[in-house]
Amino acid sequence: MDKFIKQQTTLSQSHHMAIPWQSLIQNDSLAAKEASLPERASIVGRIGIQMLSCGTGAWRVRDAMNKIARKLDLSCSADIGLINLTYTCFSDGHSYTQQLSLPNTSVNTDKLNTLENFVKHIDDTFSTLTVRQVHNKINDIQNKPKQYSPIVAGLAAALACSAFIFLLGGGIPEMICSFIGAGIGNFVRATLGKHTITTLVGVAISVAIACLVYMFAFKIFETYLHVLVQHEAGYIGAMLFVVPGFPFITSMLDMSKLDMRSGLERLTYAIMITLVATLVGWLVALFFDFRPENFLPLGLSPIVIGLLRLPASFCGVYGFSIMFNSSQKMAIVAGFIGALANTLRLELVDLTTIPPAAAAFVGALVAGLIASIVTRYNGYPRISLTVPAIVIMVPGLYIYRAIYNIGTNQIAVGALWMTKAALIMMFLPLGLFVARTLLDKNWRHFD
Repeated sequence: MDKFIKQQTTLSQSHHMAIPWQSLIQNDSLAAKEASLPERASIVGRIGIQMLSCGTGAWRVRDAMNKIARKLDLSCSADIGLINLTYTCFSDGHSYTQQLSLPNTSVNTDKLNTLENFVKHIDDTFSTLTVRQVHNKINDIQNKPKQYSPIVAGLAAALACSAFIFLLGGGIPEMICSFIGAGIGNFVRATLGKHTITTLVGVAISVAIACLVYMFAFKIFETYLHVLVQHEAGYIGAMLFVVPGFPFITSMLDMSKLDMRSGLERLTYAIMITLVATLVGWLVALFFDFRPENFLPLGLSPIVIGLLRLPASFCGVYGFSIMFNSSQKMAIVAGFIGALANTLRLELVDLTTIPPAAAAFVGALVAGLIASIVTRYNGYPRISLTVPAIVIMVPGLYIYRAIYNIGTNQIAVGALWMTKAALIMMFLPLGLFVARTLLDKNWRHFD
């Protein structure tokens, strides 16, 4: 009785209440394919909302719901946003509509891979299992814990951001300070996430801590190791772990398929996270009088820099993949794809006259083509390989410099940096779109 009262009290206090899926079950003796319309529709909706909870785009969510609906002899129409979806299932002249919502959005590529494998094997599932048994299987997927603790997530961010800052032109002092700052910052963010702290608060606190840690670490280097003050420019690397690569990329892909609601909501969310992070970083930088100056020359030959970019790109993509909760194998595959694509992009900028935005398109195109080929053999969701591989190409430094200069009333300079960033951001998903159009016949058609 006490347990029941506690459960009801928790439900009454929750802003987003859990859905009692089991209460929709009317007959425990029938196979799922033979169940009533509400029972079958509940499975379609639950698969959709679980896919949405992984951070994937509307096209992939709708595709999974359609596959489930067809196997259950249903027709499904869905309207999908960032954290909610409305869908209607039709069968034998009747219809059933549900509206579902998530409390928050996040990225979980391991869960996405598990869900896609579940959808691929639905033929055997629905011919033998009852609706309750299907829901129990979905329960196992929903309750699957994340693979990595906040400590591991912090180390992954540390590895990714230190590699990121080298690729931007930073040296050893910037890499070490970014490693410390980003590691502690993402550890704090992951810990706050476990305690369901709202997203903007978590981003603001973690970015502030990351920047403060970087600056204190740099002051120690400057005082005791006599590091030049110009190395302070690397503090941008300490906050790059919050770059919203998944929503940025999926927003453009959704809009390219005319899923405007999902695309615009994801784009708005990504811009909001970016603005909060850069504004917090700017305020902390003002307090310490740090400026986003150019990095000091590394003094390395182009050949050495090109060779070092390969492992640095691998480490950056691998770190971001771990932050997205990818399995080790998935993270390693994404790392190799990113190493090739990002190194190609950087070499094109350095060795040719091609603009950075066009180089970003080429890099994303190569990443998309390789990922499309690889997924045919290992079955990983394409997006779990492509987004980590190109998130390291997101111009976080450009965006920060734009906000910094606008904040200091240098509007023309800020607008220039923002324009450069916007061009790259548009060309990254365009490269993935072209790659998928070339190699995925389902993506090429609107029906």
